[in-house]
Amino acid sequence: MSVTATRPLRVASFNVNGIRAAHRRGFLEWLTECDPDVVALQEVRCPVDALPERAFGDHHASYEPGVLAGRNGVAILTREAPIEVRTWSDGSRLARGLREFSTEGRYVEVDLADRPLTVASLYLPKGGLPAHLQRPGGMREKPDGGAAYERKMRFLDAFARQLRHSRREALSRGREFILLGDLNIACSRLDLTNWKSSNRAVGFLPEEREWLEAQLSPRTLVDVQRSLCPDEPGPWSWWSWLGASFEKDVGWRIDYHLATPRLAASAARAWTERPSSRELRVSDHAAVVVDYTC
Repeated sequence: MSVTATRPLRVASFNVNGIRAAHRRGFLEWLTECDPDVVALQEVRCPVDALPERAFGDHHASYEPGVLAGRNGVAILTREAPIEVRTWSDGSRLARGLREFSTEGRYVEVDLADRPLTVASLYLPKGGLPAHLQRPGGMREKPDGGAAYERKMRFLDAFARQLRHSRREALSRGREFILLGDLNIACSRLDLTNWKSSNRAVGFLPEEREWLEAQLSPRTLVDVQRSLCPDEPGPWSWWSWLGASFEKDVGWRIDYHLATPRLAASAARAWTERPSSRELRVSDHAAVVVDYTC
């Protein structure tokens, strides 16, 4: 990619867990202090006509709210309006199997105007346990016979095809590609605190990890943050609101930058913006930020 600016391109991914609540907790202050050029948001969870005033600050917003009231919703914030925005809601450019998810507000993709880069924001379904692991009375949620698990598996199967198409399409047009978002999967034992007791936990099931690992390779997509700290646990990007998970730093790394190799190689610095106290949390997630010298 050609150098088009004197400063690195600062890119953030942030599951805000509801933009209205995030505003009350200091989202705009975070946006000003972080000063990102591009922000991928997940779980915006707000109809367009109910967005707070200056919901996305001074950034241009490409927002896909979906049709599920109070759920999902993804956006990409940029300093300039992108030259093209693509969603799944019109039913076009969809891989086989994605149609059932197309109106849920889970994906938006833009071509930046000032750099040869395609950026995507994804909120991947949380899923559930397979039927044979469900035990009445031993689960926080009501047993569903594996329905949520099977739905997530269908999504993963279809999205792998869509992701491959989006990456190849961007490269064919001379653009790098990056997928940002809450993938609701911890890839390895380095990506959650209590990995020994989590092999049967949603988000760390063997088949979920195998799927994520299959999307990554030095020739396709690189887990940028992990490439910069290959042997260090974390940094976590999600802590439950329940109990003292945040105070004890019992978390998961489930928010990612997955970039094409050339873009990933330009990453100069990556960090997760963990607040210093529970009272300063904007969301149950923290923003994952990377400076790219592309």
